[in-house]
Amino acid sequence: MKRIITYLLLLGLGCMALQAQSVSELQKKKQNALKQLEVTSNLISETTKNKSKSITQLNVLNAQIKEQQKLINAINAEVSGINKQMRTLRNEANTLQKQLDDLKAEYAKLMYHSYFKKNKYENLLFILSAEDFAQSYRRWRYMKQYSQYCEKKGEEIKQTKSQLDSKLKEVEEMRLERLSALKVKQAEQSKLNTQKKKQANLVSQLKKKEKNLRSELKKQQQAAEKLNRQIEQKIAAEAQKTKKTTGKTGEKTYALTKEETLVSGNFEKNKGRLPWPVEKGIVVGSFGVQPHPVLKYVSTNNKGIYVQCPKGSKARAVYDGEVTQVFSIPGSNNAVIIKHGLYRTVYANLTKVYVKAGDKVKAKENIGLIYSDAEDGNKTELYFQVWKDKTLQNPELWLSK
Repeated sequence: MKRIITYLLLLGLGCMALQAQSVSELQKKKQNALKQLEVTSNLISETTKNKSKSITQLNVLNAQIKEQQKLINAINAEVSGINKQMRTLRNEANTLQKQLDDLKAEYAKLMYHSYFKKNKYENLLFILSAEDFAQSYRRWRYMKQYSQYCEKKGEEIKQTKSQLDSKLKEVEEMRLERLSALKVKQAEQSKLNTQKKKQANLVSQLKKKEKNLRSELKKQQQAAEKLNRQIEQKIAAEAQKTKKTTGKTGEKTYALTKEETLVSGNFEKNKGRLPWPVEKGIVVGSFGVQPHPVLKYVSTNNKGIYVQCPKGSKARAVYDGEVTQVFSIPGSNNAVIIKHGLYRTVYANLTKVYVKAGDKVKAKENIGLIYSDAEDGNKTELYFQVWKDKTLQNPELWLSK
């Protein structure tokens, strides 16, 4: 029985270690969410300096609401993890309590037998009344072992009591940690409700400017189409150069060097872990077809993502590679294309460029200053794309969470 209890305790400790690690990871996610929320809060402060209501303000507010919800979800997950860990600790405490009760009951019987059934004279008489020396020695050894067994049980009681106290202390610490997390959640939920009210109010005000919004959207779409068309043409031309005709069928394959093949493979292995193309920023325009934040039945098809960041922010390479294109587009500033083997990343809306075609760049190396629009509350927005050969990828799936 004792072995079974010990095994269950060890098994419980292993499970608790895994759950503790899980709670630790959840707390890390919560901290990351708090950091990202700090970025959106700073951007909100910047955009609200512009008294005229704009889509830029709404986009940042929408991003803040999204990050606020992520934080609340992270807190909920943390509380859930704490609850699981508390259940494990309580089960272990109950197991230890039962073990302690059993040990005390057994020890009580031993003590009763030792002190109430016999005294030291009776023990001595028991030894001396042996038929011969050998039997006398065996009786003495038995009495000694019995005494040692009693001492051992007493020590086990002390150790088990110490383990139980430690477990109960952990339960109390987890309880306080849970209360703290719930208080944070309550405060963040209150902030979220306030943000949603601001969002509804801002949408209501912007709806009154529907005509202007449609006109602005048309201009933005035309500029985006022009930019995307030029990027697509340049990438298609680059991809064509890396192909060579092989075999009897004349099939075209990619002629990548050993270094390019290695870079391409490593780039692919880092999907979901690439650093962001800016030090601090939030996605205000996701990849693919997205509904307009104000206009009903209107949507945009984004070929990349729009990352808004603080004024003065610089674009940086997300991975080691070679700059293959640096070009300017009227109305869209400058753009840079970096090749990573079979993959390419695009950084657009740069007012200054720090690199030139042929340069080798490292991950997180600054490649240009992002344009800030003084007429739109100093909106600083990077347009970022990821390509595999001539196929567009969703950048958010490649960047670290």
